[in-house]
Amino acid sequence: MCGITGAWRRTSQLSALSALVEQMNTALKHRGPDGSDVWTAPTNDVALGHRRLAIIDVTPTGLQPMVSHSGRFVIVFNGEVYNFADIRKELEAAKLAPKWTGTSDTEVMLAAIDAWGLDKAVPKFLGMFAFALYDLRDRQLHLVRDRLGVKPLYFSINDAGVFFASELKALKLCPGVDTGIDRASLAAYLRVGCVPGTQSIYRGCQKVHPGTWLTFDSQKLSQPKVTTWWNPLTVVQAATENRFQGSEFEAADTLESLLSDCVKLRMVSDVPLGAFLSGGIDSSIVVAMMQRQSSRPVHTFSIESDDAEFDEGAASRTVAKHLGTQHTSFRATAKDALDVIPLLPSMYDEPFADSSQIPTYLVSKLARRHVTVSLSGDGGDELFGGYLRHSMAPRLWNMSRFTPSAGRRLVAQSVRAVSVDQWNSLFSMSRALLPEIRIPGIRMHKLATAISADTQAGLYDALATHWLPGESPLEDVPSLRPSGNEDLETENISEFMMFRDLVSYLPDDILTKVDRASMAVSLEAREPLLDHRLLEFAWQLPLSMKIKGNTGKWLLREVLRRYVPDEIVNRPKMGFAVPIGSWLQGPLREWAESLLTEKSLRAEGFDAVFVRKVWEEHLSGRRPWETPLWDILMYQSWRQVK
Repeated sequence: MCGITGAWRRTSQLSALSALVEQMNTALKHRGPDGSDVWTAPTNDVALGHRRLAIIDVTPTGLQPMVSHSGRFVIVFNGEVYNFADIRKELEAAKLAPKWTGTSDTEVMLAAIDAWGLDKAVPKFLGMFAFALYDLRDRQLHLVRDRLGVKPLYFSINDAGVFFASELKALKLCPGVDTGIDRASLAAYLRVGCVPGTQSIYRGCQKVHPGTWLTFDSQKLSQPKVTTWWNPLTVVQAATENRFQGSEFEAADTLESLLSDCVKLRMVSDVPLGAFLSGGIDSSIVVAMMQRQSSRPVHTFSIESDDAEFDEGAASRTVAKHLGTQHTSFRATAKDALDVIPLLPSMYDEPFADSSQIPTYLVSKLARRHVTVSLSGDGGDELFGGYLRHSMAPRLWNMSRFTPSAGRRLVAQSVRAVSVDQWNSLFSMSRALLPEIRIPGIRMHKLATAISADTQAGLYDALATHWLPGESPLEDVPSLRPSGNEDLETENISEFMMFRDLVSYLPDDILTKVDRASMAVSLEAREPLLDHRLLEFAWQLPLSMKIKGNTGKWLLREVLRRYVPDEIVNRPKMGFAVPIGSWLQGPLREWAESLLTEKSLRAEGFDAVFVRKVWEEHLSGRRPWETPLWDILMYQSWRQVK
């Protein structure tokens, strides 16, 4: 795990170019505290930079930028290729291997590219990676990103040249980069809490799309060629056309074997390794697989909370005790959140409003005191139907399909005619008969939007958006850009939802959150559930093996039962969250108030009157607005330090 930077200037200025990339490297020191170096091309117009976090081959033979044995290619690489030992053996068997100088995956990657070419080598790489490869012979620069976007890679093209980096903070140092606010990106961010797709908050910066690489050459520096080397839509379509034909027991056996191998590959490390453990299904099954393959107790880490609704301490301790791990936990308080909040703008470089960013940073910081690598359970929900919208979507979609549009809109209007406050009161009076439903008024209004949807995409957007129709904090709301991914055409609305989450929510929110939070403390996070082989198998499974009634991740649960008691498997799902709502009414109130003045809101183009109304409603307890408010607060906080 590292940080990469680089530039291709339109003019040959060796000293200025080298100094610039050195500056970019320095901005990413947190991603690689173990070393820094810059390589410059003989033509003096291309430079590649690297910050090192030594994980595999921690000796000087693993240093980057690294030149291939042929002398043709130079690489700077962020991430891990877990199957590098197998690729090394394949090269040796084919008599295509060079005389190895070290034991790093980087050297193997270069040898594979030298032997087979980029188009045949990259699909062999199993792992998480973002790398820049410069071809000295053909004068081409390739920017390559992994299948699902686990590792970030930003770039900017302008009159001064082409610049790239693992994080935006390095690109901001480059000449000619337009750091004006992209209003369409801001509008998208406010709806989903992160900047989606290939967009960034800046007009002049973009992300390399997952599963693609960009090729720049000296003749067309401003017009890179885009190569899609892994297409999730194609992979998912192929998997659904080749459904698993075995029994549920056979499926569990296959899944267990595959999970075991995915975890085993990610336990290869030359430095101390552990795992995040929340006590939920995903992290528990990863830790179970780790402990089964480890000769000593695995070191596990969790965050606890004083608020019982958000506390995972008891669950994580129960799992740790049963599996026999060496467990370390940290109890997060509102003060801890206050201490983290000032770090968030520079940690994420652009507004990012998933409030679980706070415990993710805290558990990463805790883990880094003991290990350099930590495995996580990210990806289980997206692959195995773990989110509420995956199980509830069929009922909503059937209502949409079999009820005339006019009738659905009439029902929606009737639901919205009862205010959020009135719905809250109605549910409050009915709690003796009905189980307690959190934020019932908002849920009812969101339901009204959902049943009005005429398309699957419309239903997904209605369930995923943070703002209800007619409620917008922006005075001007540009239309949203497409995400860059095609939708899965399927009659199965649950699978549609899962695919949307796979190509948008997962890379844009979950993986961004984990990468920035872990790398802020120089910790490498690995996600075994996002192995592309596991993804292909998950999509081959019939939906009945993932979702049964309102219970998602059914097959994962069946495998986990082989390692832990039923009470652990049957524990209700909890999000990895903190009580932001109550904190905003208490210890975070003064901080929030300073960011929500009418003057500061108007300066950013917000509807100040509306936002102040939202803030007052939240403070009074009339309506919980914590999620939309956190979107605005994270943007305002970021703008203060931009």
